[in-house]
Amino acid sequence: MLKCPNCQSKDLGKIGLNQYYCWNCFIELTISDQIIQTHQVEEDGTLSSLDDLFHVEERKLS
Repeated sequence: MLKCPNCQSKDLGKIGLNQYYCWNCFIELTISDQIIQTHQVEEDGTLSSLDDLFHVEERKLS
C-alpha cells in the first residue's frame, strides 16, 4: 500500500492519474517510474519539489 514518504501516513487521496495528496502533511505525491516525487503546494497553486529532502530509496515504491 502507498504511504507518504514524509509522514508515513496511508491517508492519501487520489487527485489524478498517478497523483495523490497526503491529508496528514498536505503534500502532493506523483508516481513516475516506481519513484514517488513529492511537492509542496504553494499559496499561488504552483508546486515546489521536496525530493531533495528524501533519499531515492525512501521514495521507491515497495
